[in-house]
Amino acid sequence: MEEYLQLFKNETVFYNQILLGSLLPENIWRSLPHVCRTWLRNYVAGVLIYSITGFLWCFYIYHLKRDVYIRGADPIPSKKTMVLHIKVTMRSLPWFAALPTFSEYAVERGWTKCFSRISEVGWFAYFVYIMAYIAVVEFLTYWAHRKLHDIKPLYKYLHAQHHSYNKQHKISPFAGLALHPLDGIAQGGPHEIAIFLVPTHFTTHLTVVFLGAIWSANIHDCIDEKMWPLMGGGYHVIHHLSNRHNYGLYTIWMDWMFGTLSHPVSNPTKPN
Repeated sequence: MEEYLQLFKNETVFYNQILLGSLLPENIWRSLPHVCRTWLRNYVAGVLIYSITGFLWCFYIYHLKRDVYIRGADPIPSKKTMVLHIKVTMRSLPWFAALPTFSEYAVERGWTKCFSRISEVGWFAYFVYIMAYIAVVEFLTYWAHRKLHDIKPLYKYLHAQHHSYNKQHKISPFAGLALHPLDGIAQGGPHEIAIFLVPTHFTTHLTVVFLGAIWSANIHDCIDEKMWPLMGGGYHVIHHLSNRHNYGLYTIWMDWMFGTLSHPVSNPTKPN
């Protein structure tokens, strides 16, 4: 068992060396305890993914393809608005980085149902587990997000900050992670809870966690990408404008199941 758990630690050590060794002087991170290196790697990775994804997506939709994606005189977020989103996010990212750090710590100690190699279960079981993992994440994220709206103290003290961006020209890809730290942990926590419930390939889990940050940028672009049944920007902007619909993360299925789905007007082929 101890030898098997060492496989997970070897993976995290490898990821730490690849990222930190490429970007930071060794005297900054080499002497840190393993868990601190892992947190630093997750924090640096989070900053890079957030910054690069946000910048490229804003440049693409607001400048390079503005005539394609922005209708008529629709306003776009100002630089001041996007700087505000970035400031809020940067204050919270150190806390957000604690989530994957905790999950990696738990995996290394054998507390979760993670497995190290796909060959241990086979490709068919791997895909079944991934679908189950995503379903658990979707279900838990939906209810966490919905309760952040339904329970007034949670909304007032945690989630209201994110919903101060409730007009289309106040929402941008940089707003995706502009959350109160506890709000972000509540909505990001399902990714970590899922590995205690469903057998999950460890590297795939980490990949999905960071892809979630990219997805968060996508659904805050205010554009109806017509990605049904995925929760694209067209669906999520309705959430910001109404506060009562489209709580899902990756797909619309939980909103459909629990009666909170509202389709974009520009996509009338899918009935409410």
